[in-house]
Formats: sequence, structure tokens, C-alpha cells
Amino acid sequence: MDTITMELTENWRFHLGECEGAWYKGFDDSGWRRVTVPHDWSVEAPFSPEYSSGTGYLQGGTGWYRVCFRLPEEYRGKCVRLAFDGVYKNSQVFCNSYYLGKRPGGYTSFSYDISDFVNFGEEENEVSVKAVHEDLADSRWFTGSGITRKVRLIVEEPVHPAEYGSIFWTDRIFGEGERTRAQVTVIQEAFNAGHKDAKLKIRTLLLTDEGQIAADLAGALTLAPGETGKLALNGEIENPRLWSPEEPCLYRMQTRYLVNHGEEYLVHEEKVGIRTIAFHPDEGFFLNGINRKIKGVCVHHDGGCLGAAVRPEVWQRRLTSLKECGCNAIRCSHNPHMPELYALCDAMGFLVMDEAFDEWENPKNKWSTGHNVYPPKHQGYYEDFPEWHEKDLRAMVRRDRNHPSVILWSIGNEIDYPNDPYCHPMFETMTGNNDANKPEDERQYHADKPNMKRLAVLAKRLAAIVREEDQSRPVTLAAAFPELSSELGFFDALTVVGYNYKEHLYEKDHKRFPDKTFLGSENGHSEEAWRAVTENAYICGQFLWTGIDYLGEAKGWPVHGSQAGLLTTAGFPKPEYDRRKALWQEEGVEAAGAEGRSGSGPEASCGNRNNTVSPVGGGAAAGLSVTLWQERDALTGRSWKDSSGRPGYLYQLLVKLVDRDGRKVISADREVEVQVLGDGCLAGIDNGDLADVTPFSAAYRKTYRGDLAVYVRRTGTGSVRVSLRIQDGRDAGMENENTVEVILGNEAEQPVKTLRAKKS
Repeated sequence: MDTITMELTENWRFHLGECEGAWYKGFDDSGWRRVTVPHDWSVEAPFSPEYSSGTGYLQGGTGWYRVCFRLPEEYRGKCVRLAFDGVYKNSQVFCNSYYLGKRPGGYTSFSYDISDFVNFGEEENEVSVKAVHEDLADSRWFTGSGITRKVRLIVEEPVHPAEYGSIFWTDRIFGEGERTRAQVTVIQEAFNAGHKDAKLKIRTLLLTDEGQIAADLAGALTLAPGETGKLALNGEIENPRLWSPEEPCLYRMQTRYLVNHGEEYLVHEEKVGIRTIAFHPDEGFFLNGINRKIKGVCVHHDGGCLGAAVRPEVWQRRLTSLKECGCNAIRCSHNPHMPELYALCDAMGFLVMDEAFDEWENPKNKWSTGHNVYPPKHQGYYEDFPEWHEKDLRAMVRRDRNHPSVILWSIGNEIDYPNDPYCHPMFETMTGNNDANKPEDERQYHADKPNMKRLAVLAKRLAAIVREEDQSRPVTLAAAFPELSSELGFFDALTVVGYNYKEHLYEKDHKRFPDKTFLGSENGHSEEAWRAVTENAYICGQFLWTGIDYLGEAKGWPVHGSQAGLLTTAGFPKPEYDRRKALWQEEGVEAAGAEGRSGSGPEASCGNRNNTVSPVGGGAAAGLSVTLWQERDALTGRSWKDSSGRPGYLYQLLVKLVDRDGRKVISADREVEVQVLGDGCLAGIDNGDLADVTPFSAAYRKTYRGDLAVYVRRTGTGSVRVSLRIQDGRDAGMENENTVEVILGNEAEQPVKTLRAKKS
């Protein structure tokens, strides 16, 4: 039987609060609320200053989830695995009353073999998940709470690949023109969960988009019961289609097994890319043998009003805007992100720095009443680092190592931030790049604080773990205070050294460390920071802080997020966007394939469709202009009409406040009420204003500088009617045309129908 993967998305029951009996299969959860997974309960409650400023003034707590499912009788005797892409945090999982295990880290993908606990046929199976997020000051940014990423059931034959056990990389590319060749390696790790020896033949195919076979690799091995074996397959591809940001060409890698002369079955399929990377200490970064600069942005994982439960189509819209700006790289700050983001970077053409940790053994300062407001709190991942760092780091590398977009493994961010908490007698006074309000005593060396020498030991250990799992990419980290840490061996285990806001040290440290390659792992938006890259061949590039505004790391109530992005949390470009676009695009290859900053699609309006901006103070708001974002699904290649017709899809309605001439009004924002009927529900409304504390669960929100993003989740296959109404339209004398209605559906010839504006 081919491997079967099923997503557990619908029909979950959720309860906020402790419920000690919820692990039990017979527990009555009929009074619990129905939710769709991924789900984030933090964004369902009002903002409150009683919560932590660091995590965006949003709630945590303890939550329980339960779901039932059936497995056909034909699956009896197969191996069944329950896989989670991420649960924030301290998850405990039960299946049919059996305890499976726990995972403290909230960003790690993990799975459990439930073959011994599941039922087949008519008897139901029940899964219970507990998540505990009581320590609200556990991070410097918004984390979310709950089953924030997708859940899958995977049904396999007893002889199947180890988890993430199909490994691909490009050894080298040689030749020119029609004689170009690529040498590739595939490692297959197979596991025999059966009760007898398995004579296994493994066949791996690389297929083009057209289904043509580019490589057919095969080998054999014998596995005893309970044994894991490894097989290396090598091949050569003629005239390969190389992966790059401009032409992100991908191949489908299929792996098939044949056991004991039986029938061949498909065990694994994913997309891979053929490309080579190199980092040269004097010449910088090379992709496919071509020297180029990394034009990157750092991003956190939240989706504004959606919290941590972000759908791929939301990321696709965001990445489309960043691509148009000239961006070609993403830094996953400061933890592994949802798997779909990496797949989108593969498909859309972004280089990726994958990052594991923001703190190691000791806690960083966590702000709870405003940024740099003392005293801080000291909750966070450090509590679990000693026991879980190796499992979590291996999980990240194993999960993401087949993505051609991933070019760097980062083992940590600003672990060497001065006095936070590491220090050293070499510096009596230390100030970091974000210490404007730090008390004087906090800047001083104290012998009782952790000695920064310890970081070199930990960096060596973490780098070794990464290299055991993948030797095809370099190990890096983002250094905050290299003035000290570089003197203590912190860089010894690295291939590439990342500096955060330390452009003035590039020239000196390039000479000090002639065998290291340097990169701006976190940089400000100034032109000078970019010129430090373009004027020094040995600097690979930069990652701006940030590409998108994010929740958390807030300066103080009511502001509940960081405004450092090129885009708002709602995905709208900010004034800095066009300046950065001009700066980056003057330096080489134009961004490819971005057609329209916010996507394209039918537009409904109460007024003109012209998107020009009304001058500040000029023009009275007369109505709404609504554009539906719709693009082909970059992950599957499906048309927008096909992908948006499936339950779970998130429609993105981009709303503009316009005057009587159809020009965008940015100086007279109005509150818009949203109602959704039919086979859909309102998932959230975001205006990008990080000082607006209207609850994310509300069905209304003001426009911000004339913009609003409305997210509508499809719940069935029928039509969805969305009504958007300016609540105070009549009082503002808005000509009585203050309502827009849009019908979304997949049965009509046109996926979107626009109704005429209603009269108030």
C-alpha cells in the first residue's frame, strides 16, 4: 500500500483551562467549543496590560484539544503515526487514553507511533492534546498558544522510511551549455517494523514538472525486524534545471519500496532542487557558481490578527510583496517556522537562514511592562535547553535539509548579548545595541554572572550536532557583541559568522578571521548598512530587521508589536517599502514574477476603482473599494479557483477607504463591520495599526491609513457571502453608499460575484 497522509483539521473540540479528565477516551467533551486546527487561542481574547508586553499583551493559559477519527479495517497491520508540526507549548498527547509523551518546545515538529493504540473499522479513536502556556513572559515576541500548526495521520507499511529519512543533495554541477551535468546523492534510511526479515529494493525517481524521469536510482538492503538501515544512491542528471531565486526549478523526488518480491509501493514524495552553494571568505556567497548578494529580511512567525495559526496563502501574499521589493532571502527569526513557509520559499525563490534558538542555557531578559523596563522576567526555553536542545536541533535539521531554499543553519540569535546574562572581566562596562534605558548597574561586569567563555563550548557542541545531520550547508549564528565573544572562541566552530548591527567591525574582523565568511544577520534600514555590503566583496549580504511588522517586543501599552517591518502585520507596504525597493533593485537582478504588490483579482466597490491616494486632509470618505487577493497556489500549482474552493482556505479581502472620486483616503479612517454568511466564517480583521487594541476576535475594526485586510475562512463547499459596512457612514454624510457585498464560490464560471452596493 502506498503511504497515506491525512490532515486532522476539522471537528476538534477545545476547552480553555485545566480539565484533568480530558485525557480519558470516554470523557464527555460535548460542551466544548468546535475549532479548526491550526488554532491559536491567544488571539481570541482581548488585549490587556496585565499580560506581557514582550508577547504582545495577549493571554496564555492551559488548553485542551480533543478529536475523534476512524481508520478503515484495511489499515489493520499497518504502521500509524500521529505528527504535529508544532504545539505551543509543553504539549502532552494521549491516544485512546494511552499517554504518548510530551514536548516542551513550541516550535518543534514531532510525531508519535500510535500503531499499538489505534482501533480499526467502526470503533472510533480519540486523541487528546494538552498545551500549557502559563509563563507569559517566556519570549521577547508573540508566541501564540495551542495547536498552532497542522496535524497529520500517516499510515505506512511495516517497512517504511525513517522519519525524514529520504535525504537529497547536489554534490556538484559541471560542464557548460547542453553538456551541463549535476551529480546528486540520495540517502535512504529505511526501518523494518515487521516481524520477519525484509529484503528491500529501494527506487528513487527524480521527475520534472512534465513527469519526465530525470534520474532513476536504485539499490537494495536487508533489514532484520526492528532494524534501521541506510542506503546511499548516486546519480548524474543531464542538462539539469537549476534552482535559483529567479528560476526556482524543482523536481519531484519519489521513493518506492519493493519488499520480499512483493508489489512496489510509494513511500515518500517531496520536491527538491538542484543547486550548489559556496561561502568564500574573500568573495562572499556563490549560488550555482555565481557570486551574488543576499538581500534578506528577518521574519517572525505570526500573521497579525491570525496569531501563530497562519495559512500558507497568507505567507504567499506576503512573500509576493517582498519579492517585488527585491528581497531574495528570509531569516526565520528566531526559531523553526511552519513547514509550508520553507516549501513556499522553494517554489517562489527565496534563500533561507533556518534558526534554532534565541537562548541556550541561561535566560535572557524578558520585558513584561514595556521594552527595556526593569526589572525583567526570566522565563523561557532555557529551562528546557539542557534536556531538549539536541532533540530539537536535530528535528529542525532533519525536517528542513531537503529544501533547496535553506542555505544556512543558525544555532542561535544574540546569545552573546552583553550582560544578558553573559559577561567577562575583559569588559568592565558593556552596552548592547538596544540598551538605551538600561540601568547603569546592569551594564557593569559582575563576577557572579555567567562567564561568556561558556558560549564557545556550547557553540562547538551545537555545530557538531548540525554537521552530524547535514554537511552540505554551513553553520552560523547571529552575534550581538563580537567585541567580546570573538575574543573567547565563540566563532571557532562556525563557517559563516553573522553580525547583528556591527557593520563598523567588518573590515577589522575580516582581517582577524581570514578563514571565516561574514554576513549581516540582522541590520537596520539605513543606506549605509547596505553600502557596507555592496562595497565589501567579502560580506555576503544582509537581513533587515524586519520584513514584516510582528506582535510582541512592544514598547509599552497600547502598542502591542514592533513596527520595524517593510510591510504591516496586515501585509500592506509601508513608506520604507519603495525606498528599499529602489535601493535593492539598483544592485543587480530585478525581482521576478511579482505581478502587483497585493495580488490581483475582481474588485467590488462603492465608488471608483481608482487606487490613487487622496491628499492628507483632502476628500471625504465616500465608500469602500474591495479587492480579493487570488493567485495560483504556489505549493500545489492548483489554480486559485480550485484551491480556494477547499474547506480551510483563507480568503484575503483587501479593503480601501475611498473618496467620491475613487481615490484612497488616508486621513479619515472609518470603522468597518464585517458579516460572513454561508459556508465560511470570519477568521480575523487586521489594519496594521499596532496601537489599535480592538480585540482580534471582533467583527469590526477601523481602517488604518485607509487600509484593512479581512480574512474569511471557508468551512464548506458552497458559496460564502461577505458583507462589509462602514458603521458610521450615515453620521459622516457618506452619500448612503457604505456597504459592499461579495459572494465567494467555486460553482459559478467566475469565482467571485460582486453585488451592487446597498443603500442604507
